[in-house]
Amino acid sequence: MDPRFAQAEAALQAGRYEEGVRLTEAALEADPKAPAGIYRSFTAILFRHRDFARAAKWAKAGAEQHPKDSELFNILGVALRRSGRLKEALQALDTAARLNPKNLAVLQNKGNVLNDLRDGPGAVEVFTKLVRAQPSNAEVQRGLGRGHHNSGDLAKAEMRYRLAVKLKPDNIDGWIDLLSLLSDAFRMAEAAEALDRAIAANPASARLLEAKAVMLRRAGRRRDADAYLTELARAHPDEAWIHHQIGLTVADYDRERANHHLRRAFELAPQNLDFRLSLAESLNRSRYGDESAHIEEAYQVVKGGLDRPITHPVQLKIASEVLMRVGAHAERDRLATFAEAGRRWAEAGMHAPLLAQMARVETPEDRHELIAQHRIWGDLVQAQAARSPISRPGPRAPDGKIRIGFMSSDLRNHPVAYFALPLFEHYDRSRFELYCYSFNQGEEDQIQRFITESVHAFRWWKDISDRDAAERIAADQLDILIELGGSTHMNKLPVMAYKPARRQASWVGYPHSAGPTAIDHIVLDPHLVPKDPRLLIETPLVMPKTWLALGRTFRDAHVIAGDLAEERNGFITFGTANNPHKYNERLIRTWARVVREVPGSKFAFIRPEGNAPSFRQHMADYFAAEGVSADRLVFHTVRGAHMPFYNEVDVTLDPFPLTGGTSTCEALWMGAPVVNLRGEALFERLSYSILSNVGLAHHSAETLDGYIDIAVKLAADREQRRELRRTLRERIKQSPLGQPEAFARDFYEMIAQAVAKEGAQAAVG
Repeated sequence: MDPRFAQAEAALQAGRYEEGVRLTEAALEADPKAPAGIYRSFTAILFRHRDFARAAKWAKAGAEQHPKDSELFNILGVALRRSGRLKEALQALDTAARLNPKNLAVLQNKGNVLNDLRDGPGAVEVFTKLVRAQPSNAEVQRGLGRGHHNSGDLAKAEMRYRLAVKLKPDNIDGWIDLLSLLSDAFRMAEAAEALDRAIAANPASARLLEAKAVMLRRAGRRRDADAYLTELARAHPDEAWIHHQIGLTVADYDRERANHHLRRAFELAPQNLDFRLSLAESLNRSRYGDESAHIEEAYQVVKGGLDRPITHPVQLKIASEVLMRVGAHAERDRLATFAEAGRRWAEAGMHAPLLAQMARVETPEDRHELIAQHRIWGDLVQAQAARSPISRPGPRAPDGKIRIGFMSSDLRNHPVAYFALPLFEHYDRSRFELYCYSFNQGEEDQIQRFITESVHAFRWWKDISDRDAAERIAADQLDILIELGGSTHMNKLPVMAYKPARRQASWVGYPHSAGPTAIDHIVLDPHLVPKDPRLLIETPLVMPKTWLALGRTFRDAHVIAGDLAEERNGFITFGTANNPHKYNERLIRTWARVVREVPGSKFAFIRPEGNAPSFRQHMADYFAAEGVSADRLVFHTVRGAHMPFYNEVDVTLDPFPLTGGTSTCEALWMGAPVVNLRGEALFERLSYSILSNVGLAHHSAETLDGYIDIAVKLAADREQRRELRRTLRERIKQSPLGQPEAFARDFYEMIAQAVAKEGAQAAVG
């Protein structure tokens, strides 16, 4: 046998882990037919160091050399499970069970994987056998409970969880599962009582103390959670998990304090990937101080963790968002494929990251896959809502008015409010009553105050659960509830799954079907409706001309320069102010091709990321790949006060496939023409709708070559650009986009017809 095995064993026994691993790997590569025991011992060491990906590699190598060794296949299954490769894990464990059917540990590992895959019936079958063989084993009782939980049989799940913690009061996982079940069912008093008993039995358990903070936060009681954790921190100032939980709890209303605690958690436990990524996420969302510095720090924090598998859906979301924001698309793509990422998020109940999926769509199959991902999420939240239905009042007495609800935390200084304002300014109070619902964690601003004063009721619930919000909305007895925010920050899209209104619709805030079939309609216009009806889940409510109009935030105070940027600079400037979550490598390289085709031209990024070194470098690399040097890139680092910078752009290049919306309106308002590539799905047609409504549909292309051709020809036509700079704002004002009162009239008439139709159908039924 290779003498390096002995050297490796000596190094490992001496605590020189990296040296021992390196020597063992070299020995196994030189002598792959080593005894099965060496492979088992080596993978056991890797497990102790939580080196699961490497353990899976060598367990697989050992199993290939010793195909009848059940234990190696068992180790391989567990290592693959810990690496997030669940389907491969199941195959390995099936082989292990076939080789040794009497090994109960293999059977238990298989049951755990089935539970991870949410195959409730399969897990129930496995754990029922185990419970018969080991009725006093708390862990198999818990596994059976998880199987029933995943099957939707909550009563049986609860019984097994309670039995597990009775058999073994220090079974922390059993307590956590029981608390999760009770919390999901909104049996909060029982959950609190169970948690008190769990902590009494395990007073030193950090996981249970942490569970209390999580439970308070999930119940919408963030400030109570803050107070509880702050008290714990006084007693235990160096407990990393406490700082981590404080950071998560206060982030929405005190970002700077959140970053302080998340940094402290990371300092105390630098190997904890969750702590690392939570810090990165909070930095990425930080708007105080130097935003570019926060973005760069977030990227470096994520980059430092990319040597480890990032498989958990939450970890994958955070890493993907940060990498996308600085343009690290290759690093992002290595984390997971389009389908893998989207399904992991949807199956984990995570909707927000699906927005960035739109920028990754390339094929017709991708479009339908994205619809499937939204359906998965919608079915999941509706199943959760069905397990705890809300109370509803009886029908309200007829009063001749249509009661409309608008639900969004963005009814403030935010693009959603910019487009919603006409509906609050122009409506017939004798026909309609408007109710608004916001969960904004910040302070009231001037726009929110205006909306509050314009509507019948503005319900502002900072600390509330999804279910409680749904029940309170139901108490308002709406005829229709319209959600405006999708799953963007601080919104509560899952409220729609409870169906708090008889009729429900989505509009403006999310450029895709949200997912739940409980949302009956989506408000569109003739330019937005996809030709393929399978690309929508809801039934469209189609406005006659446009799905949006420009509100009072589009002001003449935004001054348009009297000359062209080209005339001042001596060269053409292309540019964008769109968010990097709409970028992809194909898009950026297309922008570079446009610049390459126009000698001497430059490209301007009007973005707060502009001073982040990594963003600059990635953009420069993409442009260089198309033969465009870095000195032809311009970065205007600005947030909020960006409107004047459109005067520095001659031609705005729209992103694709996820196109601009607000940014397209802003560019046109400032006289900067927009070139667009339209596609088949809703999110690929937003700019096309806007351009069509101002008579510029000819600036929208159906092909990539057409997009480049339009941009190059527009750059060459100085007179056309001068005319557009001079007249575009007035053209917008005269277009459907610039007629907010007519837009509101059309909108409310459409809603009235939808409500009347629903009432007529109910009467017939």
